[in-house]
Parts: sequence; structure tokens; C-alpha cells
Amino acid sequence: MGSTERFPRWVYRSGEDPDYRFSFANERTYLAWIRTALSLVAAGVAVDALSLDMPTWLQRALAVVLVALGLTSAVASWTRWARSERAIRRGEPLPSSAITAVLAGAIVLTALAVLAAGL
Repeated sequence: MGSTERFPRWVYRSGEDPDYRFSFANERTYLAWIRTALSLVAAGVAVDALSLDMPTWLQRALAVVLVALGLTSAVASWTRWARSERAIRRGEPLPSSAITAVLAGAIVLTALAVLAAGL
């Protein structure tokens, strides 16, 4: 199978196949992001399923925020993998991403809300 036949084509149609170790490292990073996404979704489900000592509306809001963060992390992980793989193939610097700061900030705010609700 040639480079232009692989998915996504916009990643593989330009540049050259890199040393496989770089692609594997990029894939490991992608999988770490996916684990984070799964953890956030699981946390959201747990917050919704458990009986916590907080108002129902707050518990439901926290569950929705956690699941939404998991969804955002999953989408960002694939986008980040693809952009990085394309840069590696082209011999370009790896792209930066503002989504990491947004996710970190949202997780911090969610944790602070949980702490405040527990006081």
C-alpha cells in the first residue's frame, strides 16, 4: 500500500516515511491522550452514578463537564496526532496546540468546583 492510499490522506500524501520510531512515539502520545479522554468520561459517569453530598444540579453539571472534556480530549488527540505525523513526514517543527492549555484550565476549574462543593 503506497503512502497516498493510507488514511488520512492529507497526512500521508506529502513528505517521506520517517524513521518508524518517531511515528511510534507519536502514536504513544496519541494513546496517552486517549487514555486521558477515557478517564474523563469514566469520571463523568461515576459522578453521575454515585450519590454525592452536593446539590443534584451541581453533580449533573460536573458529570456533563467531565464527559465533554473527555470528548474534547479524544478529538484533540486525533487532530494532534495527525498534525504531528504530517510535520514529522515533512521534516518540519512539531505544531503547537492551545487545546492543551484549555483542557488543563477546564480540569482545574472542575476540580476547584468539586472541592468547593465538598466544603
